[in-house]
Amino acid sequence: MIGRLQCVVLDCPNARALAGFYAELLGGTVDRPDPRWAVDDNFATLHTESALVLAFQRVPDHRPPRWPSAAHPQQVHLDVEVPDLAEAHDRVLELGAALLHIDPRGWRVYADPAGHPFCLLGR
Repeated sequence: MIGRLQCVVLDCPNARALAGFYAELLGGTVDRPDPRWAVDDNFATLHTESALVLAFQRVPDHRPPRWPSAAHPQQVHLDVEVPDLAEAHDRVLELGAALLHIDPRGWRVYADPAGHPFCLLGR
């Protein structure tokens, strides 16, 4: 092993807003004090309850990915397991996600408010 994952960083137009979206989706604390990162309007963190850290960096000319277009690559893709797919579906839409695809095998693809795709998978 060369190293271990410290965090996953997503480019976006508004770092704190996207951190808030993922805090609602996954739980955790936005911008928890941590000596590894300096947070500000251009960089935010989310320390999740499962110990995963997501970071969000503001990119002024951010161009969102488009699933599944190779011309607009995904850049990042997260799978989120949920106990109730219908309830989770309603909640992420309320938070500003957009439904992109319902797979016949039972999972759904969404875009977060900055356009990054993520999947909800039932247990």
